[in-house]
This record gives sequence, structure tokens and C-alpha cells, in this order.
Amino acid sequence: MVDQGTVDYDSLKRLVDFHLVNGTQGLVIMGTTGEAATISFAEQMQVISAVCKQVQGRIAVIAGNGANATAEAVERTKALSALPIDGFLTVTPFYNKPMQKGMVLHFNAVAAVTDKPVLLYNVPGRTGVDLLPETVAELAKTSNIVGIKEATGSMTRLTELQQLCPAGFMLLSGDDASAAEFMLKGGHGVISVTTNVAPKQMALLCQAACNGDAAGAEAIDTTLQALHHDLFIEANPIPAKWALHRMGLIKSDQVRLPLTQLEPIHGSIIEQALTQAGIEF
Repeated sequence: MVDQGTVDYDSLKRLVDFHLVNGTQGLVIMGTTGEAATISFAEQMQVISAVCKQVQGRIAVIAGNGANATAEAVERTKALSALPIDGFLTVTPFYNKPMQKGMVLHFNAVAAVTDKPVLLYNVPGRTGVDLLPETVAELAKTSNIVGIKEATGSMTRLTELQQLCPAGFMLLSGDDASAAEFMLKGGHGVISVTTNVAPKQMALLCQAACNGDAAGAEAIDTTLQALHHDLFIEANPIPAKWALHRMGLIKSDQVRLPLTQLEPIHGSIIEQALTQAGIEF
């Protein structure tokens, strides 16, 4: 049996503290960058519980609860609702490639078993299915479906969502490279990979962009563009975890199979991106 390692709770605590002091407004626990795809649900519950205990309400804790089977997503949501989380990030059902009506039924089934807010998550590049704006607008009628993480990187998609969804529906970017433009065009924020290694810079970027300060946002974003790109030089979270290890924030950059550790040839590229962003390592 392959040794897949155990959760490093000491490093997890350092990472949470890193965000608490650098302006991050919320943490998504057990999303893609948190390696949810290779961590058992029992471990996920333990990790989310540990973060909630550490945070003590100082910033929002959003739990990933997605699954490709609706029944599993519902059961995960029921179990996680017992924790003191602030809401859920629910990815589109992956691999199955459901029809739009199937996704409406899926997300409404998840929302029906919790009174906590639910954020939709659309990331076609990973899931093989695209949650269309008309479907999002239909789901926005459900009282506790409150927003979407939209990771297509398309400004046309943002415009369509703005036209179809109610004014209070949260539109969050899921694409770091275009997040500044997304927010300057009226988006409400970003759920970010780059923030894992550059939380202070990303907090300042969000503040500037959401306040309409285009010059300020673009100046910060220019220093981060290499990171936005190079943190995907291999599959997320491989590069982000390597960077955090290089920065001394976690003990190891080990990932669980089928993911593998960063190829050595890519290390210097990420170091250059960290330097461009003004990050010490």
C-alpha cells in the first residue's frame, strides 16, 4: 500500500494564522487547493473542525461539500452543517456531465438540507460541465443559494450573470489572472489560489478593485501576474504547496497520489514569480 501521509495540523495552523494577519476575509476549506479530492471525508471533517476552532469567528469559514453524486453531496452537507461554518462552496457535479436541469435539481437538493448559505462553483476546465448563466439565475431563486464562484475567466460570462441574477447575488471570480478585471467590472471578490501564498497583496488588490481604484488594482495585479500563471504550471495544488514549503510555512510539499511533487525544473520559475510579487523565501 502506498503511504499517502497524514494531515499536518501544525502547518495548517500556521497557514490559518498567515491569513488571519494578512487581511484575508474568508477561508475555503476542502476545496481544490486544499486537496479535497484525495482526502477522505472523515479527514475533511476533522480539518474543517480544526480550522473553525482556530478561527473562532474572526473570518468566514466556507466548507467544500461537492460530489459527483447528488446523494453524496447531500449527506456531506448534512454532516458539515453541524460544524460552526459560515457556508458552503458546492462544485458542479463532475465527470457525469449532467444536463442543466440535472444541476438545478442537484444544487437545490443540497440547499434544501441546510440553512447555511450555498455558493455555486463553476469550473468547467476541471469538471467537464458548464453551469450556464440562465441556470444560475434559476438557482438564485432558492433563498440560501447566495452566489457563485465563476472560474471561466470570461468577462462576457460576468456580464450575462449581472444581467440575469438579482442584485444581491454574489459574483466571485475563480480565475486569478482575470480577477482584477472581474472586480473592476462589478464582481464582488475572488476565491483565489494566489491568495494562498500572497494573502496581503491579494487583500489589497481586492480592496482597490472593489472600490473602483483601477490604477491601484492594476499596479498590484501587475506584480502578481506571474504567480497567477505559474501556480498552474502543474496541476493545482502542486505549485502552491511547493511555494508554501519554499516560504517555510509548511513542513513538506508532499501531495497524495495520483498527484506528484513539483518537477525540479519548475522550481526556479515559481521562485521568480514569488520574487516579482515581493515575497520573501
